[in-house]
Amino acid sequence: MGRSFDDLVQEAGTVSVAGWDFSWLDGRASEERPSWGYSRLLGERMATVRSALDVQTGGGEVLAGVPTLPPVTVATESWPPNLRLAAARLRPRGAWVVHDDDEPRLPFADAVFDLVVSRHPVQTWWTEIARVLRPGGAYFSQQIGPRTVGELTEFFLGPQRSHTRDVGAARAAAEAAGLEVVDLRSERLRMEFRDVGAVIYFLRKVIWTVPGFSVERYHDRLRELHELIEAQGPFVAHSARFLIDARKPIG
Repeated sequence: MGRSFDDLVQEAGTVSVAGWDFSWLDGRASEERPSWGYSRLLGERMATVRSALDVQTGGGEVLAGVPTLPPVTVATESWPPNLRLAAARLRPRGAWVVHDDDEPRLPFADAVFDLVVSRHPVQTWWTEIARVLRPGGAYFSQQIGPRTVGELTEFFLGPQRSHTRDVGAARAAAEAAGLEVVDLRSERLRMEFRDVGAVIYFLRKVIWTVPGFSVERYHDRLRELHELIEAQGPFVAHSARFLIDARKPIG
């Protein structure tokens, strides 16, 4: 027998979920990674430009892992706890961290960045991205695809009819903003949650999976999930990811 339901709930319901670091889940949950290797590709792209903007940087974890940052590197974030984490990570490396409101308009002049990036943005403001890119510049992003962790959403909320984050819609939106999509790839990846504490932590952190989630609100369903995992093993779900590379035409 593993740890008790009450013990797991108490631990996962109180641990900090600030930032975008999921290392707390090591050994308790796992997720396959996309084959393209976003962090590696990001590092290669960053090394070739003079100015870059990371939109919705979270706690700055991904950007902080880039070996060589451009001379002008700026990151935006809206949530105060993440903003503090990002500043602590990125300012020592010479990057600027700017507070924004997670809605247009981006607080920058037109045509000032060679590269705009974002990993798992909540929403992509295509027109604003096109505006702040210099001609010939690019938007490079790994995004969450349709029905990500849908099995977990439906366990708590029941069948869901509508699914957003369509890859085709992203292409259309980029092109409508005047960008040329030069690369677009997508993959579906296996996830495993090995205890109910891992599920609670994930739902507290990735808040759009089960909107309005709280331990109190879903206590009975969480107990059912705990018993299911104890009896049958890890809860299996799937994430969807897509990589998009869109360039602003010259002239």
